[in-house]
Amino acid sequence: FLTISDFSESTFQRIRKLAKSERPDHPWLELSNEELMRSSGLYRRDYQTGEKGCTLAAVLLLGKDEVIQDILPHYKTDAILRRVNIDRYDDRDVIRTNLIDSYNRLTSFIKKYLPDRFYQEGDQRVSIRDRIFREVIANCLIHREFTNAFPAKLVIEKQVAYTENWNRPHSAGRIDPSNFSPYPKNPVIARFFKEIGRVDELGSGVRNTFKYCKIYIEGSIPEFIEDDIFKTIIPLPTVGPPVIPGDGSLQVSISDSNEYVDWVRKKLGEKLGEKLGENEISIVELIAKNSKISITKMADKTGLSTTAVENNINKLKRKGILKRVGPAKGGHWKIVF
Repeated sequence: FLTISDFSESTFQRIRKLAKSERPDHPWLELSNEELMRSSGLYRRDYQTGEKGCTLAAVLLLGKDEVIQDILPHYKTDAILRRVNIDRYDDRDVIRTNLIDSYNRLTSFIKKYLPDRFYQEGDQRVSIRDRIFREVIANCLIHREFTNAFPAKLVIEKQVAYTENWNRPHSAGRIDPSNFSPYPKNPVIARFFKEIGRVDELGSGVRNTFKYCKIYIEGSIPEFIEDDIFKTIIPLPTVGPPVIPGDGSLQVSISDSNEYVDWVRKKLGEKLGEKLGENEISIVELIAKNSKISITKMADKTGLSTTAVENNINKLKRKGILKRVGPAKGGHWKIVF
């Protein structure tokens, strides 16, 4: 007995934008909301009873919050930070909204509290943190058993982050990426997430997580444990606050904290009211690690020409972010906030 008014119009608009970013000619762009739901398997006919209507997947993906709670009062996803107050939590976000917005809130929680590490993959710079947790969050949201009252969780602790969700187990024990058969728990939801670019092919998430975890912390191995409660465990880098000398400059070594990249971006954004270009950020990162790094070394590490490095350094100087202290030989760079 659901009607189109029980679904969130703003969510329909968001998923169309996401679909367009995946395919500029995506068929959803030309469909009405009702047609989009039918084409996605969210409105179906039961061929045994003849009944027609919206599925539970439709409600979870596109339903208004109050409609979801009326149908599934127990439904929620907990995002918890537990580093200092290990008996309770340091921060928490109780999420009771649709799966599209739940994904956004969980990724925001991850970005707020976990360090990032950028990696050159071919000719493209990628965020290792985002690559890992894109898979982890999507898996937690898509493949859970929604009719069970067990709340899904994303928990960040000092040394690990993990997710838990109720599951219809296809097997039991730890998943080996080299020898496992992926099994779709909620195929309609999985296909919907694939259309908007939130997941790739079935089974690729586990393999990608293993791949990128080894880069996030050298040699680390994630765990996927299948049972009535499905659990994913991701090892985390050691996190500590950036070291800020009294003169306002920033000197942080990678061993002190892997959070410095996000911290630098935030501080520069506060100062400038705008984001820097990726090349400028790369140069700031290198200088934060080694204040005596040469332009030649910066060019080598960024893949830019020495002229391009010098141009970006001049931009940073004009913006009041970078200073040169001392002579060309024997001096050092200073980042100023």
